[in-house]
Amino acid sequence: MSTQNLVTTSAEGIAASARAVQGRGLPPVHKWNPPFCGDLDMRIARDGTWFYLGTPIGRFELVKLFSSILRKDGDQYFLVTPVEKVGITVDDAPFVATDFAIAGEGADQVLTFETHVGDFATAGPEHPIRVDRDPDTGEPAPYVLIRANLEALIDRKSFYRLVELGAHHEGWFGVWSLGQFFPMIPSDELPD
Repeated sequence: MSTQNLVTTSAEGIAASARAVQGRGLPPVHKWNPPFCGDLDMRIARDGTWFYLGTPIGRFELVKLFSSILRKDGDQYFLVTPVEKVGITVDDAPFVATDFAIAGEGADQVLTFETHVGDFATAGPEHPIRVDRDPDTGEPAPYVLIRANLEALIDRKSFYRLVELGAHHEGWFGVWSLGQFFPMIPSDELPD
């Protein structure tokens, strides 16, 4: 077996494979079907921090590289290259939406979110916003779909900004983007 055919299930090996396929835009991870090589001791915390072997990955460029080869199949997350697929742990969502831009207003408003790794998604039919509520506390957890089953948790300050833009529509309080209404909470459950 040649050295080129060896699969290295390590963060360094995955990074090297990812760099080899980097070009313009995101790699086509949805088209790749390499063998599963096991789980990697890599975790994405709820705040978007990436950890390898329990230590935060401090290099932004490396986190951005790993995020570009991230894929979700069912409920599991993987880093995927043309030659290997390794499982990783994601505490909540793999991305955090840290800001958004607003164009227009009312039903004509357009909201474009930016993640902590520099991805952008304009909320609309292809990038819906959803809000889960903790069953015990009722605390909202807002998300926006970034790409191919990968969501970003909308950070608290951005969620408060969304609430300020909120409107009532058909019994719900929510926000508009690209002509679509995204409900956050039933209007009758809002505090007076």
